[in-house]
Amino acid sequence: MSAAIGAALYGLATRAARRLPRDMSLTSAATLATLDRTGPRRITDLAAVEGVTQPAMTALVRVMEESGLVERRGDASDKRVTLVCLTEAGVSYVRTRRQAGVHAFERLIGELTGDEVEAMVAALPALKHLAELESQNREGPKQ
Repeated sequence: MSAAIGAALYGLATRAARRLPRDMSLTSAATLATLDRTGPRRITDLAAVEGVTQPAMTALVRVMEESGLVERRGDASDKRVTLVCLTEAGVSYVRTRRQAGVHAFERLIGELTGDEVEAMVAALPALKHLAELESQNREGPKQ
C-alpha cells in the first residue's frame, strides 16, 4: 500500500514541478524555498541540502545575488562565516511562486467529487506530517 501511495505522490509532485514557471532553474527555486523555510544558511549547507557541489552553489548564489533575490551577510556569532539570506524581493518571489502553485491545486481540487475532497481533507494531517518528515530528513539542522 505504501508503494502505491508513494507512486501517486511522486507522480503528482513530478507533474506539479513541470508546471512551474521556467524563469529560473529548479535548483535555484528550491534554494530560495529552503532559505525561506530555514532562514539564512552557509553556502556549504545549501549545497548539501540541494545536492550540488559547493562551487556550483557558489555560482548559483552569485547569479541570485545579481538578480537581487539573495544577499550575503556576516554571521554575528562567527565573523569568519558568511550566510546567504533572502532579500525582500526573494521573499516576494518565493511567496508568489508558492501561491501560484496553491491556486493551481485549488483549481484541480475543484474538479474532484465531494467524497474525494472529503478524503483529501481526512488525509491532510498525514500529508502535513509526511512533508515535515521529508523536510527534516532533507535539510538537517537549522543554522
